[in-house]
Amino acid sequence: MTEILKKYKDLLIQKRYSNNTIDIYCNYFEDFYNFFKNSDLQNIKPEQINQYILYLIKTKNISGSQQNQRINSIKFYYEKILEREKQYYSLHRPKREHKLPKVLSKNEVKRIFNSCNNIKHRCILMLIYSAGLRRSELINLEISDIDSERMVVNIKGAKGKKDRISLLSENTLYLLRDYYKSYKPKVYLFEGQSGCKYSPSSVANILKKSAKKAGVTKNTTPHMLRHSFATHLLEQGTDLRYIQELLGHNSSKTTEIYTHVSKKAIDRIRNPIDDFFEQG
Repeated sequence: MTEILKKYKDLLIQKRYSNNTIDIYCNYFEDFYNFFKNSDLQNIKPEQINQYILYLIKTKNISGSQQNQRINSIKFYYEKILEREKQYYSLHRPKREHKLPKVLSKNEVKRIFNSCNNIKHRCILMLIYSAGLRRSELINLEISDIDSERMVVNIKGAKGKKDRISLLSENTLYLLRDYYKSYKPKVYLFEGQSGCKYSPSSVANILKKSAKKAGVTKNTTPHMLRHSFATHLLEQGTDLRYIQELLGHNSSKTTEIYTHVSKKAIDRIRNPIDDFFEQG
């Protein structure tokens, strides 16, 4: 097992998969290997793999996204390690879920910021929101990525190995300067106690504590700040194409989902029930 997993992980690294994807694929492939440990993996048939996935759905209640990730981790072994044709598969994938992004109102975002007294923590939350960052993008930011001359944030090697720029708010910049003078980070803009990258779980905890203190009852996550940034831009009239570029979306269809949660159009619709209370 050790030899197979090493070869599996090495190829993921060579193909420049992200660290997060490498960890997920390796864990899921190891589960797959252990499930069929008494069989030769090279002789496992697609029907057996489908039964394995069904078993996980029934016993582990895995989500649709995890189901896809587990299938992809298995496919990687057969198609990349064993170099088999893609036609080898007839695996059943879940129907794509169409969930609307959860967003915060501007008032809720403002209350969260105001409830956060620690300057470092407030900078973290304000930068995620004001630049529409993913959590992984925030913790990978280096000091040099803040360009105060052009008033942009340089995001390097983001999802899909793409570089992009996003907005640098003047108010966020002022706070970042005060933060820098107090904390003096060396390489990464936000560093942990040992000088390494800030941990993803710490970012989530900062937001949860600030939201609770602000009286925001929604289950608030860092990605909700990114969703809220995009939705608020749309509601104030920003072109969808610019929002797509700021968020780093490959397809405009991904960005169009924010039109379904924006109140811009809904606010123009008069609710017919209100007529009942104006008729005397």
